[in-house]
Amino acid sequence: MPPQREWFEKDYYEVLGVPKTATAKEITSAYRRLAKKHHPDANPGSEERFKDISAAYDVLGDAAKRKEYDEVRALGPMGGAGGFPGGFGGPGGPGGTTFRVEDMGDLGDLFGGLFGGGRRRGRTATAGRRGADIETDVHLSFEDAVRGVTTTVHVDSDARCQTCRGSGSAPGSTPATCPRCSGTGSLQDDQGLFSLSQICPRCGGRGTIVTDPCPTCHGTGVEHRNREVKVRIPPGVEDGQRIRVKGRGAAGQGNGGPGDLYVVVHVGRHRYFGRRGHNLTLKVPVTFAEAALGTTLTVPTLDGPVTLRVPAGTPSGRTFRVKGRGAPAAAKGRLGDLMVTVEVAVPTELTDEQRAAVEALGAVSGPAPRHFEGVEDDER
Repeated sequence: MPPQREWFEKDYYEVLGVPKTATAKEITSAYRRLAKKHHPDANPGSEERFKDISAAYDVLGDAAKRKEYDEVRALGPMGGAGGFPGGFGGPGGPGGTTFRVEDMGDLGDLFGGLFGGGRRRGRTATAGRRGADIETDVHLSFEDAVRGVTTTVHVDSDARCQTCRGSGSAPGSTPATCPRCSGTGSLQDDQGLFSLSQICPRCGGRGTIVTDPCPTCHGTGVEHRNREVKVRIPPGVEDGQRIRVKGRGAAGQGNGGPGDLYVVVHVGRHRYFGRRGHNLTLKVPVTFAEAALGTTLTVPTLDGPVTLRVPAGTPSGRTFRVKGRGAPAAAKGRLGDLMVTVEVAVPTELTDEQRAAVEALGAVSGPAPRHFEGVEDDER
């Protein structure tokens, strides 16, 4: 993506409160903490702060964008474009003109305008402010998270005005060509070798002006409303995972495109199963006799019951693997496994017959060999 002008204006590392050397995990952790604290639903009035946090994470949370952002920031104020000291267009240079970042749409506008590859007179303007990224939550059942589902989330944000379809003009009218820039959206000042360009202040870079404003959005082309967005949740999604829905965030200003929608997934608990990555876990109680003599168990899975052979002499806590009965692991192109742990159930109450049988077993078995071992700290 082309560098945005906000990249020069805002230090995204400072926004998230992390150093420039922060790892991807540290950046994600900082984002989640701040997003939870400043989410508009939990902290009314913090919408702008939440937008800044989301914008920062959208760049720093993506390795490619972060690399490009760091390179752009390393240039300083355009690597000297804040005036090209002693050079063309800078203080003390020919023309005495100062390049201001706020006058440029992106790096392409700057270098293209300087060396002849940028926008020219008569070209349709594309300037505008991209819409903010927004975040919402979705709560899924354990089964839906494993299998994947298409669901609907409710979003309360800026959206394209339904009355004027984003044009800003009242129904039946159309925007007029801007008389200041003749519809190009920019003003150029030819200075010999250089052609300096800036966004037209009259139309804000759109190339058109609204003469008859829409009564709903008052000419902005954007209205704040509730809307429903369909989201496809992929199979195997995990609790806390963020799903990006491109272009379904807040509407942009002018010709700016919409932001993105980020959906944070919350997965409910299952009655029987736990989860460890793409493997499902299950605990099954067995009697001492079943563990000692061996048995065949019928255990549930998300796709129906399966049989599991427990060999004689199985100790309590042993785990068996049932392949291909876990959650989808899309990156590996296969399913996870079901990990079944058997636990010997010790009865708390015995009938007289059971007690007699246990006592008889104890009499012929004798005491168990005593092996003493230390306990590691993480097992205490």
